[in-house]
Amino acid sequence: MSEENQVPAEEVQQETPAQEAPKTEETVVETPVAATTEEVAEEVVPEAPVEAATEEVTEEVVSEAPVAAATEEVAEEVVPEAPVAAATEEVAEEVVPEAPAFSWADVEGGADTDSGERQALVDLYAETLGSSVEHQVVEGKVTVKTDREVIIDINSKSEGVVSLNEFRYNPELAVGDTVEVLVDRQEDKNGQLVLSHRKARSIKAWDRVNEAHDNDEIVKGYVKARTKGGMIVDIFGLEAFLPGSQIDVKPIRDYDQYVDKTMEFKVVKINHEFKNVVVSHKALIEADLEEQKKEIIGKLEKGQVLEGTVKNITSYGVFIDLGGVDGLVHITDLSWSRINHPSEVVELDQKINVVILDFDEGKTRIQLGLKQLEKHPWDALDENLSVGDKVKGKVVVLADYGAFVEILPGVEGLIHVSEMSWSAHLRSAGDFMKVGDEVETEVVTLDREDRKMSLGIKQLTTDPWTDITTKYPQGSKHEGTVRNFTNFGIFLELEEGIDGLIHISDLSWTKKIKHPSEFTTIGAKLEVVVLDIDADNRRLSLGHKQVESNPWDAYTDVFAVGKTVTGTMINSGDKGGDVKFDAYDGVEAYCPARHITKEDGAKLEKGETAEFKVIEFNKDNRRIVVSHVGTYKEVEMKKGRSGGGGNKGGNVSVPNQNVERSTMGDLDALAALKEQMDNDNK
Repeated sequence: MSEENQVPAEEVQQETPAQEAPKTEETVVETPVAATTEEVAEEVVPEAPVEAATEEVTEEVVSEAPVAAATEEVAEEVVPEAPVAAATEEVAEEVVPEAPAFSWADVEGGADTDSGERQALVDLYAETLGSSVEHQVVEGKVTVKTDREVIIDINSKSEGVVSLNEFRYNPELAVGDTVEVLVDRQEDKNGQLVLSHRKARSIKAWDRVNEAHDNDEIVKGYVKARTKGGMIVDIFGLEAFLPGSQIDVKPIRDYDQYVDKTMEFKVVKINHEFKNVVVSHKALIEADLEEQKKEIIGKLEKGQVLEGTVKNITSYGVFIDLGGVDGLVHITDLSWSRINHPSEVVELDQKINVVILDFDEGKTRIQLGLKQLEKHPWDALDENLSVGDKVKGKVVVLADYGAFVEILPGVEGLIHVSEMSWSAHLRSAGDFMKVGDEVETEVVTLDREDRKMSLGIKQLTTDPWTDITTKYPQGSKHEGTVRNFTNFGIFLELEEGIDGLIHISDLSWTKKIKHPSEFTTIGAKLEVVVLDIDADNRRLSLGHKQVESNPWDAYTDVFAVGKTVTGTMINSGDKGGDVKFDAYDGVEAYCPARHITKEDGAKLEKGETAEFKVIEFNKDNRRIVVSHVGTYKEVEMKKGRSGGGGNKGGNVSVPNQNVERSTMGDLDALAALKEQMDNDNK
């Protein structure tokens, strides 16, 4: 058989052969030829097999013409698909016949083959093949399963191979199982059928999830990974969220233990807008526990002892799982001894016996106890223990008001801060001891019925007030530390437990002190003289100025009425000012407003130094009144008492023609006059 020839041609001009042949303008011939043929046409469309020698003369031929015999063709246009089987001569202007189906059997000489039998075989083979269309989901049967791949038969020409990773959610997959796959490609470059189970699940997944949610069905899912607040679960190819609180009825401490596991879930929530799915494994467990819970609650009684499992530990107590019902053991009911955290007594998942102390009406809140299963430690306390006995213990708790000391496991006593020192200045308990210290104490009070005990440590030392009159007799001088200020004086500590008060008037002979902080500071050392002792009320009166002799005894002559003294204004105002005399221990005097005017009419200002005339002196009240005006003109003066029982003085009139008349508004003069009249009446 000769090779196929393709020769395009639009117009062919050819000389006619020896034999005459008619010519036509346009001819389309489909003529079988068995022997020698001749065709003359302007347009020929052949697909002509020829088995003998051929001669073709063309300028442009469009053909795919196998040659079986000797032919000569001359045409202006040739369009192929014209088989020639026998020798015929046909001339027509335009012929478009229907081409018969091509058969290799005819070409190869297999004319004897029964075409009907062949067609029957083809139909029979076609019936064994399923109709698989690309991008459609079909069902297939697992025929082979290896460590990496799964071979699936979808009833097509070939089988498809799917990665085993696409079946991670179903570790029980076995040969013979029916699965859904998506026909990704009918054939790849190697002729292989390409299938995808993951894509098929994704297409069907949303409908299945909605159906499972609506029908309250239980579905299987593969836990892919851990995420914030829970787990990511593969459900029908969709990623669903499993909250940590929905994994189990008890708190989960290790989320990683669930990764790469296949579990049963219940679809509890669907967000259609964002295509979000929430599943729960806890819901399945709760359904099983609900009946068990009802049975347990119905049998609950106060005082009943049950076995439970430590489910959760908090700072305030322990939650116990009683088999579907939770109860709380408060931290105070865990142990008779004082504990800082429940983890000191129990641990998670520990099985313990507890007693039911109380529960509410609906039995939803159950109060449990652990220490009640043991004998109370106070029952083991020595019956001979009494007030005044010395006991040792360990400091377990410190507070601002005192410290709790454990003398036996579960038996504690309170040392109030006032029982830690004989000092009247209460301090924090932390200044005396710290947690964990072993201390020796004395029993101050003991109440066995209420199980209360108070202790003290100052009782172990001698009370310093027992011999106070011996150690600090009246008039004796001592040194102490300033501990506190008040508006009326200073508290001075002479020794631990002995404090005394220095009144503000006993701080200085000469200075006018408005507040003790103007005179000294906290922690400073001061010398004092014991003025008075009240041992019964534990009071001690002290004085600081008494350490020195009273300078006012010497001031009687220096500041006698009528004398002129140089001083400095330390303040000045509408009501007058104070004058300080540095030459005389800084003693201060008062200058009334009308006596503060200078000779030029101006007033003395703060810091100015000038001469002043004494117009009043009172030793008992430590009062000196001076006048600057009196230095340049005569003023009314008052002669006061220089001491207790001193000479009485009166108003001394000094002849002065220029003395101004007193007015009702002169309050200072009126006050001085009133005081003088009172003295005269005495």
